[in-house]
Amino acid sequence: MKDWSSFTKRITVDATMRAIYNAWSTRSEIERWFLSKAEFAGPGSVPRANDERFSSGDTYRWEWFGYANGSPEHGRVLEANGHDFLSFTFADESVVEVRIVSEDGMKVVELTQKQIAPDDNLHIYIGCGEGWTFYLANLKSLLEGGIDLRNKNDKIQSVVNS
Repeated sequence: MKDWSSFTKRITVDATMRAIYNAWSTRSEIERWFLSKAEFAGPGSVPRANDERFSSGDTYRWEWFGYANGSPEHGRVLEANGHDFLSFTFADESVVEVRIVSEDGMKVVELTQKQIAPDDNLHIYIGCGEGWTFYLANLKSLLEGGIDLRNKNDKIQSVVNS
């Protein structure tokens, strides 16, 4: 029987561990490949600086290109080891874990989304699975070649790159 409560996506990225980790953990970098706007806040709801890494316990507010209102998402950072692992809540309190590992001389970004609540139409499983596939490819594109594949035109909707 298929487990609809989690999935894992993996992609090779020709970049340093530090560059990949920073791409996930700082406002300035995560906005380059994933989000139109990211806000992180530390203890006491103090906003993190543009190039400051988030930490375990921080909260976030994210928005995307390609949606009239940015489709805001709120959550919290569960773990951030500063090197090769981070996790955060996402999409109705599921959990996303990102590991950066070395395999056969390459860096591999492994993303697992788990604790996906059951729903009648598998909206989160399918929608997030498709979304992460695109955004991991965009992370690779940006870090390896500097090309951002996202649709940044809010008037063009229902495309795979937003």
